Amino acid sequence: MSEIIGLVGMSHSPFATMLPPTGPAQPGGRFLADAARVAEAVARLAPDALVVLGPDHFHANFYDAMPPFVLGVEQAEGFGDFASRSGPLPVAAALAWAIRDGLADAGFDLSLSYALTVDHGVVQSYEMVGAGTGIPLVPIVVNTAAPPLPSLRRCVDLGRALGAAIRGAAFSGRVLLVASGGLSHWLPSNDPRDATVAPDRRASVIHGRKDTRAFAAAREPRVLAMGGHPDARVNSAWDHWFLERLGALDLDAITALGDKGLEEHAGSGGHEIRTWLAGMAAVGRPLVWTSYEPVPEWITGMGIGTTFEVH
Repeated sequence: MSEIIGLVGMSHSPFATMLPPTGPAQPGGRFLADAARVAEAVARLAPDALVVLGPDHFHANFYDAMPPFVLGVEQAEGFGDFASRSGPLPVAAALAWAIRDGLADAGFDLSLSYALTVDHGVVQSYEMVGAGTGIPLVPIVVNTAAPPLPSLRRCVDLGRALGAAIRGAAFSGRVLLVASGGLSHWLPSNDPRDATVAPDRRASVIHGRKDTRAFAAAREPRVLAMGGHPDARVNSAWDHWFLERLGALDLDAITALGDKGLEEHAGSGGHEIRTWLAGMAAVGRPLVWTSYEPVPEWITGMGIGTTFEVH
């Protein structure tokens, strides 16, 4: 039987790897320093595998066929977007298959990938938590890009089933969950049904699979130009409310917002909290704040939360 030893909930951002701060006084500097301290704590816990829940930012999943959840079971490769790690990643295949079977028994039919591409939404937090140690992972990609999205309640239910599947797995080892998702941030719409989405943008989120590298190369300069944009904003008050709810293990208050309420308070980028909800439900223990830094220059509220059970 495997053992869940804790959870790390962590924001990600293109700017953390593309334009990292050079010191703790710069935007994002405190966040990265605290991320390094979390990595030291994880090293002391010595997990045998990481289950990483994260989003995809139109580098592997597009609206030609957009799955709500994707599980990688054999091979995983970092896309390398925004200077994040590229190339093969070690996969804990035995644990991945046990999770697949456990989730199927609980009524979750996840899309399955024998060769999963993951972008900075998974890779960045995996690298920060594991500090380059090469701990094998089980990647689970959650659609947070645009509607139709898995509901907040469905993500909580998935998390509870995920926790049960891990604890019941024949895989003998210590498992740490990692939830990678930004807090409040406002981004341009990715919804193909939205009339304000430019035709070329709409075509790219539907047909981008035809040439993912070309799509990414065209997109990254636009994202880079957003750094320090005066209209970029976060809702720090809501971020604190959200983290406090996780600290009280009050997931119902969050799911009660629904998509409309969530987007009103946390922006379209706030849909990424689905990974935090699933991770919290899987672990079933209150979150402890480690760090929070509102950084509009990075287009996200940067937060870290942990819950560890040390043995």
